[in-house]
Amino acid sequence: MNQMTAMGSGMSAQDERAISAILIAYGTSIDQRDWNRFRACFSEDCEADYGSFGKWTGAVTITAYMKQAHADLGPTLHRITNIEIRTEDGRVSARAYVDALLMPMNEGGPIHRGIGYYDDQFVRTGGGWKIARRQFVPVLID
Repeated sequence: MNQMTAMGSGMSAQDERAISAILIAYGTSIDQRDWNRFRACFSEDCEADYGSFGKWTGAVTITAYMKQAHADLGPTLHRITNIEIRTEDGRVSARAYVDALLMPMNEGGPIHRGIGYYDDQFVRTGGGWKIARRQFVPVLID
């Protein structure tokens, strides 16, 4: 198998693609309400800090919260962009921008938008790369 090294991170291009795919799957799984796929993005013992929205430990816990938080919403669009993957001291981390549009379930309801970035640490597991630590940094919450 080709293990080309991607520019900048010191990782193989294959690993960078796999990590990018996890970040994209995160947003897509929320939008599709695919909570099994969402849970699979995180390590079982993950730690996620979303600031004023809350902090969670464990893939089960963050999945339950996201499922509940999106239950009364209409369509959502989570766009994940500007993915930068880095390795330092044996740790793999990534920063990715998020632009989330949350539409109301009923016409005339409030439209919400959240823009910011995720600072993540990844671990390689038997099931592939997973988000082990996440810090959400909001730039605009409307």
